[in-house]
Amino acid sequence: MKPYKDFEPNWVKEAAPKRSYRSIFRWGDPEFVKYPKESLYKTMKDIFKMTDADFRQYALNLGKEEVKDLPPSQLDPELLEELIEICGKDHVSIDDYDRLSVAYGKTAYDTLRLREKQIDSLPDVVLYPSTSKEVEAIVDFSVRHQIPLYVYGGGSSVTMGVEPTKGGISLDMRRNFQHVIEFNEVDQTITVQSGMSGPRLESLLNDAVKQFGAKRAYTCGHFPQSFEYSSVGGWVVTRGAGQNSTYYGCITDLVMGQKYATPIGVIHTSTYPQEATGPNLNQIMMGSEGAFGVLTEVTLKIFRYMPENRKRFSYMFKDWNTAMNAAREMMQCEAGKSSVFRLSDAEETSLMLKLYNVDDTPLQNLLEMKGFKENERCLFLGFTDGEKGYSANVAHKIKEISRKFGGLSLTGYVTKNWEKGRFNDPYLRDTMMDFGIITDTLECTVKWSNMAQVHRDVREVCHKLPNTVVTTHMSHCYPQGANLYFIFITRMSDKEEFRRYHSSILDAILNAGATMSHHHGIGKMFGPWLQSQIGDKEYGIIKALKQYFDPNNLMNPGGTLGLDIEESKRHFKER
Repeated sequence: MKPYKDFEPNWVKEAAPKRSYRSIFRWGDPEFVKYPKESLYKTMKDIFKMTDADFRQYALNLGKEEVKDLPPSQLDPELLEELIEICGKDHVSIDDYDRLSVAYGKTAYDTLRLREKQIDSLPDVVLYPSTSKEVEAIVDFSVRHQIPLYVYGGGSSVTMGVEPTKGGISLDMRRNFQHVIEFNEVDQTITVQSGMSGPRLESLLNDAVKQFGAKRAYTCGHFPQSFEYSSVGGWVVTRGAGQNSTYYGCITDLVMGQKYATPIGVIHTSTYPQEATGPNLNQIMMGSEGAFGVLTEVTLKIFRYMPENRKRFSYMFKDWNTAMNAAREMMQCEAGKSSVFRLSDAEETSLMLKLYNVDDTPLQNLLEMKGFKENERCLFLGFTDGEKGYSANVAHKIKEISRKFGGLSLTGYVTKNWEKGRFNDPYLRDTMMDFGIITDTLECTVKWSNMAQVHRDVREVCHKLPNTVVTTHMSHCYPQGANLYFIFITRMSDKEEFRRYHSSILDAILNAGATMSHHHGIGKMFGPWLQSQIGDKEYGIIKALKQYFDPNNLMNPGGTLGLDIEESKRHFKER
């Protein structure tokens, strides 16, 4: 299908400089986005009351200018030479583009600042280590010279987790830190460097017969929506979760062992499947977001790769309450769990059907005829994985429960369409931002008993901003609860207005009794709320760990986990 001519941005045809601002903040290539551009164009016009004229000019700077003339590095030349001795000349850079390319993550706030060329944070030097020994030497260098140290993995942080707010050193793990340390088929584990990208890891495991001489193909089972730009280290330090986590588990379930370079020395955690030897150090270190030290190596569980056993399904329920009850029964029936388990609320369902042009097909009339009303119906989709009999049984049980709750089967076709864009959909964000439409996300963990309240209360706050689309879906599910994922789409171009709106939603999540993050981590953006989230005394444990590992606050300083922010900036409330 050819792109709609009036919607196609000029920058797709006119190549921007490879070292431009846009090449830093832009995710992927909109040409690979699977939504038909005609339907996106029509939907945005309808929702935001826009006209053709609004799409003939850009509302925001595209950032096509070449990156140059940034504030110079403040690192002493003698110290730079010492770093060159550690990493090698070709793996040390004070180049403008290299420094800016690791300065920001992927929040809408980051992108808005880059479009305006607002450089709030910039490292003095970027290093590209290739071995754990080099990282250990860099951490030692940081301590000896009292220089802040940051880590940039895949760059997909949406919590300002990688931002070098104090300057200093940034480790870019993408170039050289993607090696396999050990593949162990007997234990079904793989140990890799923390810079290993998600796609590279999965490719190696799927091709394990050739790559490692294995007996069969394997998978890690971890597929966050940022998969194509994510790293194993990023998964671990933020306590991430992939879209297939309902079956394979979150990263906290997949990690067998970790190795860190810290200011007090190298920390190795256990790699045993279970043990009762005091508090679990693997769990203590996960989620530390670089505040305790630099994660260098990770040992992960792996699983047999059997895509031929996958069973896809999709169902439509008449309303959110019915759909929630059906989802809870699926999670608590103890017949097994699907791999992907995604339930969209009415507003998200409506948007998805518009983007896929369902409203122009006979299915629209069929849904209405059977009582599945627009702006009430909820779409549930997913697929199963695992051994053939297990996978088939889970799919059968989901079908049985869906029918019990009045669900209408839409077959696996809808799920196949969703899969085509599951990793590409976020790339739409920058295209829409060109025309002044902002998209961002927040997510939270809820219990089944308070899910309806959290869904209602948070959406009410989100909708206080006029003319705003707020979609919600359940994306990671458990017998005791689930993750609610909120996406807001609105016309906005002011970055400070964005921060105020974003903060109001975080407040709403906490006030409703949910956690403010299920898998995005905390970073510097959510840090001011962490003490209130977990409790004052409980937060003291994190501060004690920080003091033990990094008493001089050199590891990812500047607000990570809220550890070194001004008291006046804390959103603290006794609970």
